[in-house]
Amino acid sequence: MQEGTEISSGHSAETATTLWRGDVYAANCPTRLLLDRIADKWTVLLLTTLAAEPMRFNALKRRIEGVSQKMLSQTLRQMERDGLATRTVEASVPVSVTYSITPLGLTLVRALQPVIDWAETRMPEVALAQTAYDERIG
Repeated sequence: MQEGTEISSGHSAETATTLWRGDVYAANCPTRLLLDRIADKWTVLLLTTLAAEPMRFNALKRRIEGVSQKMLSQTLRQMERDGLATRTVEASVPVSVTYSITPLGLTLVRALQPVIDWAETRMPEVALAQTAYDERIG
């Protein structure tokens, strides 16, 4: 939190966001934890998948190759806690659980999309740089 900035308990979340700005360079800043989470590949892949459409757990597991059931469950739970996704349970036999992206999650997807585009289009250049590095060092 920036010096001289504080949130009183009487402010709404919207007001609080205009009064508070984190400092990711400060060791005890909670935004570091959030930055770590949103930079996680599973979070990025889940957010972009859910931005396209709500999905059930097993559909997400099939769509995102390589994610374990444990990691998928942990990531979805953390995304729900952070307000990036919602979990809707439908009383049926068997119980049906659907995950959806939230409006807050959509704002994050919009911010991440240029990074995703960069990674998808620049991988050949990165691979060349890696090869050149390995040849110099190896």
